[in-house]
Amino acid sequence: MLLPTFQIAPDGVDPARVPTRSLPTGARIPAIGLGTFGSDHVSGEEVAAAVVGAASVGYRHFDCAAVYGNERQVGQALREVQRGGVRREALWVTSKLWNDKHGEADVIPAFKRSLADLQLDYLDLYLVHWPFPNFHPPGCSGDSRSPDAKPYLHDAFMRTWRQLERLVDLGLVRHIGTSNMTVPKLELLLRDARIGPACNEMELHPHFQQPELFRWVNEHGIVPIGYCPIGSPGRPERDRTPEDSVDVEDPVVVALSRRLELHPASLCVKWGAQHGQVPIPFSVKRANYLANLRAVASAPLAEADMAAIAGVDRGCRLIKGQVFLWKEGQSWHDLWDEDGRVTPA
Repeated sequence: MLLPTFQIAPDGVDPARVPTRSLPTGARIPAIGLGTFGSDHVSGEEVAAAVVGAASVGYRHFDCAAVYGNERQVGQALREVQRGGVRREALWVTSKLWNDKHGEADVIPAFKRSLADLQLDYLDLYLVHWPFPNFHPPGCSGDSRSPDAKPYLHDAFMRTWRQLERLVDLGLVRHIGTSNMTVPKLELLLRDARIGPACNEMELHPHFQQPELFRWVNEHGIVPIGYCPIGSPGRPERDRTPEDSVDVEDPVVVALSRRLELHPASLCVKWGAQHGQVPIPFSVKRANYLANLRAVASAPLAEADMAAIAGVDRGCRLIKGQVFLWKEGQSWHDLWDEDGRVTPA
């Protein structure tokens, strides 16, 4: 694979100007990262080239996952970035455990595969991608279901979590965390974990602000990482429904973006970072990922502008997760513990 050569771009952003979030360990995570989920239409080679390009303009945080199917290519890109003079300690690299690797004997080998593919000696953060051990193949439709699908079972999840704790003990990962969790599930995890989650990756954008979960993780010292920060216009077809709204077309967002001379997408990312989450927008287009980084590193939005965007929340979940349902007759709502308790089996 022929990658672009890494070199510091003269029109980029000094990484020292990018805000960070503090973790309980004292580590600091850059307050914006580049997502690497190419959905079903962006090749691993394109994503890898974007990683080199993004690093060239000042990104130091890269959010990866085994299921994205491109960690080998991203690893080559990270190697090129380091060869170009960026110290490993200056990078923040996350990966995630996929659903079919929750078994106790599968966790550490799966992690080591990601580590080898990413060509690193350690990861900064390793997440359980979804709390359900239900596999679905890449590119599947929204009605796909695993024949062996199971609900969230806390004892089983804790067996998986203990293996992540072992990875910390072994010095292979600096922090562990969760993704797509709810307050009831996180309450159980914090009760029983020896090493608690440093971060929770969750859907966060102006039309889906999750105020209860957002407040809860912050109160418990867990940094919220926000995926779909602009509303994920490139999400797979299985994640599209007629009732979905479009953040970048919201009248308030559009009016503010015109006044502030920011693209609506960059405004959404800037709002997210200033709000207190760590947005991880994905783009392979240089103009887009550079604009997002510049927005986060620039002067903060006025309180009135932040309040205006806070007022557009529609509770519109885009990534509903219906492929993880475990029995007939269920709705995707059953995945999200909306009544304040873990949905029973």
